[in-house]
Amino acid sequence: MLKRVLKEPLVHFLALALAIFAGYALVGAGERQERIAVTAPKIEQMATLFTKTWQRPPSAAELKGLIDDYVKEEVLVRQALALGLDRDDAVVRRRLRQKMEFLNTADAEALEPTDAELEAYLTSNADAFRIKGMLAFEQVFLSPQRHGGRAKEEAGSILQILLSDPEANRSLLGDATLLPPEAALSDSASITQTFGADFAKALDQAPVDQWIGPVVSGFGLHLVRVTERVPDRTPSLGEVRDAVAREWTNARRSELEDQQFAKLLKGYTVTIESLVGKETGR
Repeated sequence: MLKRVLKEPLVHFLALALAIFAGYALVGAGERQERIAVTAPKIEQMATLFTKTWQRPPSAAELKGLIDDYVKEEVLVRQALALGLDRDDAVVRRRLRQKMEFLNTADAEALEPTDAELEAYLTSNADAFRIKGMLAFEQVFLSPQRHGGRAKEEAGSILQILLSDPEANRSLLGDATLLPPEAALSDSASITQTFGADFAKALDQAPVDQWIGPVVSGFGLHLVRVTERVPDRTPSLGEVRDAVAREWTNARRSELEDQQFAKLLKGYTVTIESLVGKETGR
């Protein structure tokens, strides 16, 4: 049993730590000192972090270096605080604020919302989770460069052909283009990105399964038939549970932060000087 204990890495770390402490005590003998305690859990934490970083435990020399660096940091931090170097330092103040905000809202991370709470949050924030409407369409393209000033007139003639025979061979009616003759279900943002806002708006207002046009895009003129439309809808909780839970936690965190800050603020009297009548520097 004793042999197994002696083989444990932490025992070696603690033995080395005791030797280092003894060294510090000898160096500082006879002087009035503040106490710096490098605890066993702290040493184990440093060794564990080293092991995770380098995929091996630290050697005796490396562990001593870690402890030395920790002691140096502690000494310098205490001296800096004693000299007031933390005051009016924007970086230090920002970091301290972040830590306090983390402490004030840490409880929110441990909260597990019930289905009823998530359902209520989804109902209250339906627009944030709404699934956008989509539509699919077919199009016949006419190039302004090829048809010139007759483009709209010729588009009107082709539209009459399509209205009288919706299944006419579209490849024989329009001009060659890299644009797809058929577009799968897409939302308005995707259609706008490809064809432009006016084109997308025209499709949103178009009836299903009826040729319309000509509709103008940045490419030219199009005769368009919407083949399928899926309207906007609010999803069920099962479809967006993870997203709702994440936003619920964020909202709860913000709420707790406001509550904790309100409690802290009660311990302070805040005065704000007016700038009226004060001279400003040039």
